[in-house]
Amino acid sequence: MSTLKKDFASKLLEVKAIKLQPNDPFTWASGWKSPFYCDNRKTLSFPWLRSYVKLELVHTILEHFPEAEAVAGVATGAIAQGALVADELNFPYVYVRSKAKDHGMQNLIEGELPAGAKVVVVEDLISTGGSSLKAVAALREAGYQVVGMVASYTYGFPVAAQAFAEADVRLETLTDYDHVVEQALETGYIKNEDVELLHEWRKDPANWKK
Repeated sequence: MSTLKKDFASKLLEVKAIKLQPNDPFTWASGWKSPFYCDNRKTLSFPWLRSYVKLELVHTILEHFPEAEAVAGVATGAIAQGALVADELNFPYVYVRSKAKDHGMQNLIEGELPAGAKVVVVEDLISTGGSSLKAVAALREAGYQVVGMVASYTYGFPVAAQAFAEADVRLETLTDYDHVVEQALETGYIKNEDVELLHEWRKDPANWKK
């Protein structure tokens, strides 16, 4: 297991940013039933963890996307994290809305970057990848070069992996589904019998039923 992915998974579980309820599933906005819920925005409430996430995202960018010269956050979950990362790197920053405003300048991208800037996108979590890649498309359409994306967490759904491959976007995350489940099992948060149910859910979350 990756040391960083394991460490961050433990921290998310510690502050209850991740909840696993195999026997009492959540309902996502998409309508999907899920035994798993992740809310990375909780990390903003803890100064020590907020700083940890910021610095690890910065380290990930410097290691994997050294050519980056600007940061874009994805609304709304990654607006704050993106701004923190851009500040640490001393980079220009914008954030991308899910849809253009219906008033004023009707902006989809809030802020301004140098023309043709090489941008790294910051996201809080990846599920299907749809909204994240929509932000990438908006940045490309505006003339920016998207060099890659960093995120705190990914569910690792096959549909997301396929979508990122088709969009030619490299994704690096601080932790993921596998490491969270492993840590949850190690700490006794879930039982062995829960793991199979969680794995079944991840194979086809849209049609999963408890």
